Amino acid sequence: MDRRQERAMEMTARLAHLDTKVDGRNCDGLVNHNGETMEIRVPLTHTGKRLSPIEGGNLYRLRDRKFLLEDKKRLCAWALGTALLGILLMVLHAELCPVVYQPESIYAISINGLISFSTGCLLILIIAFHYKDIRLFIIDHNQVDWRIAMTSNRVLGISLELIVCAIHPVAIYLRPDMGDRLGGKPEHNSSTPLCLSSSHKEVVLDVELLLSALMFLRLYLVHRAVLLHSKVLLSASYRSIGSLNNINFTFRFVLKVLMNKYPARTLLVFIMFFWLSASWMLRLCERQQQVETGGMDTALWLIAITFLTVGYGDVSPHTSCGKLVCLFTGVMGVACTAMLVAVMTKKLALNKGEKHVHFFMMDIQISKRIRHAAANVLRECWLLHRTTHTKDNSGEHHHHQRCLLEAIRVFRHLRLKQRKLRDYASEMVDLSKMQMIMCDLSANWNSSYHELEQRIISMEQKLDELGRSFQNTSELLTQALNHRRLDHR
Repeated sequence: MDRRQERAMEMTARLAHLDTKVDGRNCDGLVNHNGETMEIRVPLTHTGKRLSPIEGGNLYRLRDRKFLLEDKKRLCAWALGTALLGILLMVLHAELCPVVYQPESIYAISINGLISFSTGCLLILIIAFHYKDIRLFIIDHNQVDWRIAMTSNRVLGISLELIVCAIHPVAIYLRPDMGDRLGGKPEHNSSTPLCLSSSHKEVVLDVELLLSALMFLRLYLVHRAVLLHSKVLLSASYRSIGSLNNINFTFRFVLKVLMNKYPARTLLVFIMFFWLSASWMLRLCERQQQVETGGMDTALWLIAITFLTVGYGDVSPHTSCGKLVCLFTGVMGVACTAMLVAVMTKKLALNKGEKHVHFFMMDIQISKRIRHAAANVLRECWLLHRTTHTKDNSGEHHHHQRCLLEAIRVFRHLRLKQRKLRDYASEMVDLSKMQMIMCDLSANWNSSYHELEQRIISMEQKLDELGRSFQNTSELLTQALNHRRLDHR
């Protein structure tokens, strides 16, 4: 038996040793091998890359987490400012060239260099932001390996952000004689969009136009800035109550809070910004064809009537890019119109007090009309009864019959209307009243229960006093009887 036990222990130790070597990982534990204790350790990271624990415990973790959140907020603000600067420089370059300066001038190269420099700074800020985000993930999950945080979704998201932020017009860096190499004719005095001379091929024009329009995709940073700078995310009470109710503090939740607190202001800011940006993008697309929609005033008018889904038909886009902009504008107009209707409905809706007053006054008015209708029914019944004894006036008898039937119809109609009103009022208003009544009843029951308990306690005390008095009386009677027996003896 001893040999069998030793063999089983040896097999267990070997299996444990093999398990600890899988994928270069170990496990913390103790294994007995021939009476000796062998310690096994398993780090979450690879061998030689164990992260040092945080000194000071949870307090230092909370402090580092707070600093990382502040750094993320600061980096997001800088990234949004850099993105807006690049977009403004692109708009400025598209409007000034070639009206103020020529494509080959030092001004065009300088502005494009600033756009590229802002794009590089934006990429660095995006990488720094995600670095802080990964460090925050490490602290939240108690110092695990950073490669665990690099999931496929996170890597895909970071890659998409870098690609979107890296987009900017680069045709200015091409050589001026590229159009001659491609077979075009140089015409440096023609007014073409995006500071490109007509010596370039139309493919280059389309690519430059597309890159300039896609720079507006950098505005996705707005939702991140709103989320990180919102009072909802910064408030500890919000976070604690939200964690108890399983609420994720995402941009959707913050947007709902803003729409509930400032609905008109939020919609107005979004609509104005979308109107101006879409109008300029339409002008950018249509300016290539030299049509009337290439002007800013006509573009503003076309975007406005498309956003409101009116569509007078006096102007229309001519390019594919302009048609896409108008299509997206129509979709956003339908969505904003639905939100505007919801906001106006909420603003025009009555609150609880106003509903109570309104339904109470309507109930009083309908009650008065019901009393009048009942009086009319009784009057017509009396008149019909009086005309039944007069055999000569049959026309008046039929007239009062018709009046009686009409009075009964009006009375039933008013009763039905009152019933519907009370049902609707009970659904909308009287539920809170019923809840208050039930609360008062429960409070009265509790008070009566406490009074009953006090009475029962007082009765028990009185019974105890009666028991003690009976006992004292019996003792006194016993003593009196004993004295009397002694006297007789």
